[in-house]
Amino acid sequence: MTSIDLNADLGEGFGRWRLTDDEGLLSVVTSANVACGFHAGDPATMRRVCELAAGRGVTIGAQVSYRDLAGFGRRAMDVPPDELAAEVAYQIGALEVFARAAGARVAYVKPHGALYNRVVHDAEQAAAVVEGVLLAGDALPVLGLPGSRLLELAGKAGLPAVREAFADRAYTDEGTLVPRGREGAVVADPQAVVERSVGLALSGTVTARSGARVEVRARSLCVHGDTPGAVDLARRVRQRLEASGVRVEAFA
Repeated sequence: MTSIDLNADLGEGFGRWRLTDDEGLLSVVTSANVACGFHAGDPATMRRVCELAAGRGVTIGAQVSYRDLAGFGRRAMDVPPDELAAEVAYQIGALEVFARAAGARVAYVKPHGALYNRVVHDAEQAAAVVEGVLLAGDALPVLGLPGSRLLELAGKAGLPAVREAFADRAYTDEGTLVPRGREGAVVADPQAVVERSVGLALSGTVTARSGARVEVRARSLCVHGDTPGAVDLARRVRQRLEASGVRVEAFA
């Protein structure tokens, strides 16, 4: 039976401000990419989300980012490799404290936003992320875009490289994500998101923005937590996947 992981970005808030419906999404997804305080999240939020995830058997992952709270981690930044490696390790370590306190552990690492897109092509920044994961220890799996420098370098360093696809993001003909600043970068039609999810799981392909069919073979499927109606959409995606004979389970 075909299987796929369903992940979402969670804990994206701080203080009194909350962006994601963490409790609702944790009733649907199998893996939680938890913000570690650099693009969103704070200690209380990280602790709460880890406790909720552990209580529901959802795998916890560290979503690491550039230090860009004001820009939600989506602004391009130039960070020296040594500094970036240290900051990646710092974020993983911070989340690990709360995961272990909840009786779980950090099971994988996923970059966020501008960092995620940068390490698709930038070998220096990708190497810094890998160094940070190694510095944090435990040889954690790294979640990223198929064909990215990040996954290439993670594999060479002995880290499990896990391919990810996006149900609600537009793709280029090269298999990369259409930048968020461009029209149509986010797929807004819920039915289209559901259909794309099934296609990605069963055939490993998706229709690019140009209309071309692009191969995107992935072990994990992301539904963004900050999308309006994210919980209902994630539930519809999971129900349709399972109805299509796809087993939805965590990869780590």
